[in-house]
Amino acid sequence: SMFPWQYLALLLLIVVQICKAQRCDEFTDLNFGHAFIGTSIRVKLLLYTRGNGTCATLLSHTNLSAQPLLNLSRPTTFVIHGYRPTGSSPVWVNNLTELLLHREDLNVIVVDWNYGAANVNYLKAVENTQKAAANLTAFIKIMQEHGASLTSIHLIGVSLGAHMSGFVGANLNGSIGRITGLDPAGPQFTGTRPEDRLDSTDAQFVDVLHTDMDSLGFREPLGHIDFYANGGADQPGCPSTIFSGTSYFKCDHQRSVFLYLESMRQTCPIRAFPCSSYSDFLDGKCLDCDKFGAAGCPVFGYDVTQWERVLLKLGQTKTFFTTNSMSPFCITSAYRVDVIIWNRDARWGYITVKLHDKGTEAVATIDHKSTKFQKYTETRLFAQFNKDVKSVDKVSIMFSTGNVFKPKYKLRVLRVRLTHLERKDRPLCRYDIVLEEKTEVTFRPIPCEESNF
Repeated sequence: SMFPWQYLALLLLIVVQICKAQRCDEFTDLNFGHAFIGTSIRVKLLLYTRGNGTCATLLSHTNLSAQPLLNLSRPTTFVIHGYRPTGSSPVWVNNLTELLLHREDLNVIVVDWNYGAANVNYLKAVENTQKAAANLTAFIKIMQEHGASLTSIHLIGVSLGAHMSGFVGANLNGSIGRITGLDPAGPQFTGTRPEDRLDSTDAQFVDVLHTDMDSLGFREPLGHIDFYANGGADQPGCPSTIFSGTSYFKCDHQRSVFLYLESMRQTCPIRAFPCSSYSDFLDGKCLDCDKFGAAGCPVFGYDVTQWERVLLKLGQTKTFFTTNSMSPFCITSAYRVDVIIWNRDARWGYITVKLHDKGTEAVATIDHKSTKFQKYTETRLFAQFNKDVKSVDKVSIMFSTGNVFKPKYKLRVLRVRLTHLERKDRPLCRYDIVLEEKTEVTFRPIPCEESNF
């Protein structure tokens, strides 16, 4: 018979075998020490599927049959991070893989090039994007030899990872299905030729989000559709001074990923409007969505492929949207507000509109610039509300000039009309009200009459 210690040894052996079978591979976690010395390129490919959603499996770059979880009849999405000046792993990477697998039965491959991206010398990391792209191209070619379709491949690249996706796509003659660039890096790429950065010929469909174009991101359009969140430069809720530490540098840039994650959760759609500039968008000059047909203006994010056909026809579309400062980010309802006054002299000022529905209140403050109101001239405003109100019981409006020392003005409103931009509801109107400066006026709106104004 066996001695107790022999049982123990057998038990330990079994436990070791189980642990070996279940060992999860993880993203390379480096520290500032590595980045300071500098790292040379090494690429790890971490596979996640619905069969191993939270436990990554390391892929061989050459022997695909060694990994039975990799099923090439499924679509494959590659997730490619950017510059890692501190060597840490990206905070968003697990979230993104989970959401991708929740949405579709995919192979999700996280391209871990932290050895190469972790470097105090940014120029070295930029150089390494080409080497990592060559590595990834070779792997995708092997996938193709084993029966994978290039059109079912989607590359999601963040910052430097966006340009790396572009290099991979160009190496494969633009035959990859889709590239998504999340705030593609600006430094060292601005002003370069299309072949030296991401551009719309790198895949059959290229969608790009800009959130930090005045600092770490790229300013010009790069894809078939480019989304500029809050104008593409400064994101609400991000620190505006250097005293807030590292988040001052990375908050706007990183917001691109958090907005994309939000689009995947499908909590609420973020509608984007085609426009040539952010100020025109805020002025309500770009609210026409007719060219996109019955689907209306494109919705930002993961599901923008529903507009792919029309966007490819249009060639290049630049769109804008605004967000709240924190999750769920989406500003859910947008209205056109048309105001006609009958004051003798022109008035300049700002308008705040509130919509009330059984105790719920939605607010829109139109204060990006002072608006000019003129006698018998319709002034169009674009109001984006922080909440969605299904039916409007009452409306409150406040007018202010922003002048503290001047006498208080009145705005004599002949008609105000609110038109919901998504729903086909009949516009709501109110006739003949006087807005005293800094005094909120509340009224019950009525369906608008077709008038001669």
